[in-house]
Amino acid sequence: MTRMRLRAQAFIGLCSHRGSDVQFSRSLPSGAFVAVMETASIALVHDWLDAPGGGEAVFAELLRMYPKADVYTLVDFLSAAERSKLGIGRVTTSAWQRMPGARHWFRYAALLYPNIVERFELSRYDLIISDSHAVAKGIRKRKNQVHVCYCYTPARFAWTMAATYGERATGSNRWLAPFVDRAFARFRSWDRAASERVDHFVASSKHIGQLIADCYGRRADVVYPPVDVARFACADTGAHTGPYVTVSRLVPYKRIDLLVEAFRRMPSRTLIIVGDGPERRHLARRLPSNVTLAGHIGDIACATLVGNARAFLFAAMEDFGIAPLEAQAAGTPVIAYQGGAITETIVDLDRPGPTGVLYDQQTPKAIIDAVGRFEREAARITRDACRKNASRFGAERFRAEFGACVDEALAMTRDEAPAVRPVDA
Repeated sequence: MTRMRLRAQAFIGLCSHRGSDVQFSRSLPSGAFVAVMETASIALVHDWLDAPGGGEAVFAELLRMYPKADVYTLVDFLSAAERSKLGIGRVTTSAWQRMPGARHWFRYAALLYPNIVERFELSRYDLIISDSHAVAKGIRKRKNQVHVCYCYTPARFAWTMAATYGERATGSNRWLAPFVDRAFARFRSWDRAASERVDHFVASSKHIGQLIADCYGRRADVVYPPVDVARFACADTGAHTGPYVTVSRLVPYKRIDLLVEAFRRMPSRTLIIVGDGPERRHLARRLPSNVTLAGHIGDIACATLVGNARAFLFAAMEDFGIAPLEAQAAGTPVIAYQGGAITETIVDLDRPGPTGVLYDQQTPKAIIDAVGRFEREAARITRDACRKNASRFGAERFRAEFGACVDEALAMTRDEAPAVRPVDA
């Protein structure tokens, strides 16, 4: 192991030690919203539960809002510790849960999921809330039920990233491309029809609201996801003298490969990548000595690492991007690709009160140039500006705004809505 990587590993260990005596409360703050369900039954439908991420953080918040709701998901492979942390109790899964080896290949069967999700029997519920980036919005409902969908994005593999996923599916077997294209087209047809079953769409960003309009021809309210601002604010040391850091699932669209290649060309700088996923093996094959794949390191250690980082790196075309906001909550500047919704959450150097540097191309060179610009102008980005910007995205705001959307859906689609209005605790 090289000296630079040893230093990175030591820094991760130091962050874990520093955070060992810090406790972050997971209880709801005073004034939080909880569900009153005296006369209503509620189902929460999530695409799948395989690893904690931004979508699962939103799902956990929905569970806190509606604690008596029944939970449905295609597959659930979370560990007991992960389930406890997210507050997930009993879950109803599909037949795919019992398929041999499903944990390792279920994502590759996504084109078959429409038929599976439609088999969930939800007719006994008054209100259905789905949070979806794939097929959860496609559940079937009876005429007098209300279905509110919190949409992270129309399915990337079929809509915005069909070409990328198609190339990965076919590999060198280009003769398969027409079959894959037809499969994606069939999914888009189903997805468009399934969107009509939703009574009220809520988008995770303005960017996604526009995609919902483009893909489904539907209007959506915008409610930004909840960010655990307090947990990362506790990790703000004010130093920011550590290495560069990114926190992400290791999946293709996150473009961690671009960050790795950029830092290969910047050997004097160190990057620590926190997170895991199917891309880890691919990334590890050609990992330069100044880049460390840290895997999962725990919440406290992660927050401490981000709070000490020189800057947080982000390369994805993102639907929203919770991780960059968590970094800002820790007072850490962000260097990010400006596609998608990231311009809604980061203040670039060209604006007053900047919180980061944005670049306009998903290339290693653009990342290198952005890092250079950041290092030249870092003094213009203050801890206070970062934390102030992140504070706009807290959980209480999410509860109030999403609860209002549910109220509106009930009022518009039912003559007599059941009592599911979140109330002040």
